[in-house]
Amino acid sequence: MVDTLSEEKIIGYFKNKSILITGSTGFLGKILVEKILRVQPDVKKIYLPVRAVDAAAAKHRVETEVVGKELFGLLREKHGDGFQSFIGEKIVPLAGDVMREDFGVDSETLRELRVTQELDVIVNGAATTNFYERYDVALDVNVMGVKHMCNFAKKCPNLKVLLHVSTAYVAGEKQGLVQERPFKNGETLLEGTHLDIDTELRLAKDLKKQLEADVDSSPKAERKAMKDLGLTRARHFGWPNTYVFTKSMGEMVLGQLQCDVPVVIVRPSIITSVQNDPLPGWIEGTRTIDTIVIGYAKQNLTYFLADLNLTMDVMPGDMVVNATMAAIVAHSSSSLEKTKPYPEPHAPAVYHVSSSRRNPAPYNVLHEAGFRYFTEHPRVGPDGRTVGTHKMTFLSSIASFHLFMMLRYRLLLELLHLLSILCCGLFGLDTLYHDQARKYRFVMHLVDLYGPFALFKGCFDDVNLNKLRLTMTSNHGSLFNFDPKTIDWDDYFYRVHIPGVIKYMLK
Repeated sequence: MVDTLSEEKIIGYFKNKSILITGSTGFLGKILVEKILRVQPDVKKIYLPVRAVDAAAAKHRVETEVVGKELFGLLREKHGDGFQSFIGEKIVPLAGDVMREDFGVDSETLRELRVTQELDVIVNGAATTNFYERYDVALDVNVMGVKHMCNFAKKCPNLKVLLHVSTAYVAGEKQGLVQERPFKNGETLLEGTHLDIDTELRLAKDLKKQLEADVDSSPKAERKAMKDLGLTRARHFGWPNTYVFTKSMGEMVLGQLQCDVPVVIVRPSIITSVQNDPLPGWIEGTRTIDTIVIGYAKQNLTYFLADLNLTMDVMPGDMVVNATMAAIVAHSSSSLEKTKPYPEPHAPAVYHVSSSRRNPAPYNVLHEAGFRYFTEHPRVGPDGRTVGTHKMTFLSSIASFHLFMMLRYRLLLELLHLLSILCCGLFGLDTLYHDQARKYRFVMHLVDLYGPFALFKGCFDDVNLNKLRLTMTSNHGSLFNFDPKTIDWDDYFYRVHIPGVIKYMLK
């Protein structure tokens, strides 16, 4: 890793560089694309593989789902009438699919654009983040997608660094200090078990084949079976859900294949709205913690599963991107001193882009900021009346939540069921019972999936990230600041994040 970094060095690094970014239609991907284009307009090319049937469809997706977003307003203002031509010159949409070799981009297009010959940096941000995803889909995107990326990287003679975006929650339900280290091949979170990725791929393939051969199996039943398989396998090895399980396997694949260039794994914690630039409060996609904000906004949530004394590890999206760009420059083979050659093969460098170690934010900070914000800025309901703000009640354990649900809902549900039977399903009681029972099962399923996440008791060590931070000649107030200690959480939630959730998520 380089000894020193500065704004000038990071900005200068991206000049005349060709970069391929997967996952550009996602929240973090958009912020990264915008930042590179804004700070270094002389970047050579940014290739964006997106799922599309052809080049025209890929171009349309990038125009509408990436550069057409409000996030790019500052860049649009900077270039004025020349914005579209600037984008057309710098961004190259590629029709493809990350689940296939070469990102699903046809070989003729790759040859014509000289992508493999020109590429300097690969950032793999593509992922399916669904906790209860079909196992075959999660394996294809989060595991095989990494394998395809590594194979593609080996075809790029001028590649200088490969960066993979994972998640800090590959730690599962670990408690205490979670270290920044790569997974060993076959490592699991449950003692006495060993993970074989080929076996997992075969299990998913065999079940899919079996379900397709069953003429009585409906598409809905097939989806559920594939989802249940993922959750069962995840928990067999100690992970709470399919998402973090397959992301862990993706990291193992990255370590196994040992690319010939420096490899970096960035593990963000919960990524929240943009704090500073280019658009404070900008956000896409609802996070678990935003349920508190939305609950206060709509006043339709009186109880919530959370321990207000626990730390919610969050990092603003722009800080995650700043750390990502700094890591790219720090580990790029062109940045390394000749007197300190990077060891062969390259063991991945791991960074927790997190806040729980340096500047922990308890759930109570968000809770109090939310109550204060909506008390001072009450929402107006559809009828034009002001919606009063009432404090939520928080249940601090799965056991207390189950007890609450049983006393508040399950007993009434069983009574409704009994009445339905006694009345032979008349008066709509049978339909009402089944509808309410379905909603009850759905809530309990969500708690089963998200409970371990909401009640996470670990603390992400950031010793590697801190070393990277210390290489910065100036961090506080920097264009590439990623120090969570510079954040006043109460101010951030009250002034930036909550208004952002209201503006962008509650339209």
